[in-house]
Amino acid sequence: MDKIKNTKTFMRITHRYLGYFLAGIMAVYAISGVLLVYRDTDFLKKEKSYEKKFEANLDEKKLGKEIKIKGFEVEKTEGDVMFFKQGTYNMKTGEAKYKKKELPFVLDKMTKLHKSQSKDTLSPLNTFFGISLFFFVISSFWMFNPKTKAFKRGMVFTAIGLVVALILTFI
Repeated sequence: MDKIKNTKTFMRITHRYLGYFLAGIMAVYAISGVLLVYRDTDFLKKEKSYEKKFEANLDEKKLGKEIKIKGFEVEKTEGDVMFFKQGTYNMKTGEAKYKKKELPFVLDKMTKLHKSQSKDTLSPLNTFFGISLFFFVISSFWMFNPKTKAFKRGMVFTAIGLVVALILTFI
């Protein structure tokens, strides 16, 4: 292992090995992040059919929560059967038949990385990843001598990137 002499050496060495360690995780986050941009489309999604039994006599709101379809809306009701865009629900028996478009299994699991909450098993990974990315931001300033042209240009690009991110965030 490399010998740590000062803060600059520590930052450079840690940045290097943490970067290698996180390369695979960053690839998964990058791919799933791009997929999430197109989550409102059918990009890469396949239609799956479901036949499930739910509690009888669910109202529209509860049924939408159970089925987990965004923008769920009942189009009509005939007798004991509710008709909605994706299928039907029998209020008497609780039986629902519907179709949903979903990402393939592996891609679906990857996109769940971005959606995890503190109660999820992935939350420690997300927290570690976020802290590591923040360390990359900080440690990158130790990669070049502050007196060099590369460092001064880097500071200009840093400022431009920050301004662009803030503008896009607030418009």
